[in-house]
Amino acid sequence: MTFDFRNTNTLWASVLSETLVRLGLTTAVISPGSRSTPLTVALAGHARIEAVPVLDERSASFFALGMAKRTGWPVALVCTSGTAGANYYPAIIEARESQVPLLVLTADRPPELRDCASGQTIDQQKLFGSFPNWYAELAIPQADLALLRYLRQTLVQAWHRTLEPTPGPVHLNCPFRDPLAPVADDSTENLKPVLDNSFWAGLEPFKPEPQPGWVAPGVFATWRGCDRGLIIAGPAQPTDPGVYGQDVAKLARTLQWPVLAEALSPLRNAASLNPWLVTTYDAILRQPGWLADLPPQQVIQLGPLPTSKILRQWLEQYNPRRWVLDESGRNLDPLARQHNPCAAFNSSTSRKFGSGVVFIYGGLRRTLAGPGAKVRHRLDAALAGLEPLFEGKVPWLMAQCLPPRTPVMIANSTPIRDAEWFWPPGDRQLRPFCNRGANGIDGTLSTALGLAHQGRLPCWLRGI
Repeated sequence: MTFDFRNTNTLWASVLSETLVRLGLTTAVISPGSRSTPLTVALAGHARIEAVPVLDERSASFFALGMAKRTGWPVALVCTSGTAGANYYPAIIEARESQVPLLVLTADRPPELRDCASGQTIDQQKLFGSFPNWYAELAIPQADLALLRYLRQTLVQAWHRTLEPTPGPVHLNCPFRDPLAPVADDSTENLKPVLDNSFWAGLEPFKPEPQPGWVAPGVFATWRGCDRGLIIAGPAQPTDPGVYGQDVAKLARTLQWPVLAEALSPLRNAASLNPWLVTTYDAILRQPGWLADLPPQQVIQLGPLPTSKILRQWLEQYNPRRWVLDESGRNLDPLARQHNPCAAFNSSTSRKFGSGVVFIYGGLRRTLAGPGAKVRHRLDAALAGLEPLFEGKVPWLMAQCLPPRTPVMIANSTPIRDAEWFWPPGDRQLRPFCNRGANGIDGTLSTALGLAHQGRLPCWLRGI
């Protein structure tokens, strides 16, 4: 049934679940609890929602994060009242910092049962502070047509805010009065004659359109006139790594600039797109005899900087003119040096490069190409001849042995640095993931399980 008329709570929750399905929801991760019963019954009972039960709320939140991280599509998170929602906090922070869409639904007691020593109750107003993209507390469910329309519209707003203007978490606090179980009563009889399919008129799946990239014409001229330019590709986990790689390759070929790609960039796993890809920059920059020939005049930074501390110190020392391309508008300059923020880097940005332009060749591209190839060759030879298995050889082997397009979850701290130092370039289109938003060391296993989960996807996401 589209509408569950058994009681006020079931009707309210059925409108909630149907609205989200029509917007594009396919998956809900649910932890058990009493106060969240109306939400659980409605979401688990919907034929088009895959409801995944995860007992522990902390694990559930990172599991949902992994699923949303892989698809780029919102996953609903549901828990009961009290401290249950507080266990979501680390994953909410990571979702905000790494721009992963999550719709968080925390059940709550009604206002008259708050701040009166009622069990399983805490202050859940803005429980996650400023980390959600948006927060709202829903009204107490009522069998009223105007309020059901309000509920529908609030959910539309919440869903859109998980995806635009920048993906991230949205928190809806959902109070319920008894009865929580789907016990039939006559509280919704007055709505049966007026609620029909016309209630859903105009409600369609929401597919965000890519924001057009924009860089001033004068900036292109500045780039084109520089023979000591460099592109630094930091962590990027796009839902379509192929398009991202092609766009960066077009930029690099147009400018004839080398590309330094860290292990969390899709570029290392699509190396043939870019003949001037450098993956051994950390080792190169540790050689004092080479540094005099390497300082760039301009740097295009795609997203956050790579993990490498040596790279950051090198940029801080020579302070080239830096152009940061990122759609979120965040400050991505931990060096606290002057830089030039630009728009998002995407297909519409790269299409603005014309053809037939005369460029200045050589410069830094030639300077980096020789050392980059030499270090790569020596590093590969050393690792191939090393019999004992140590941490650094694991990512080197994985990059060459895993089946094509395999998603790989990399933990923070030492493992991500091992990957940056030793992960070789290749064309297996592997998909590395890591919780690099807040660089936390928790939730790794649950995120990996979420990445591995093969759930339902919107039809336009299938095949990615």
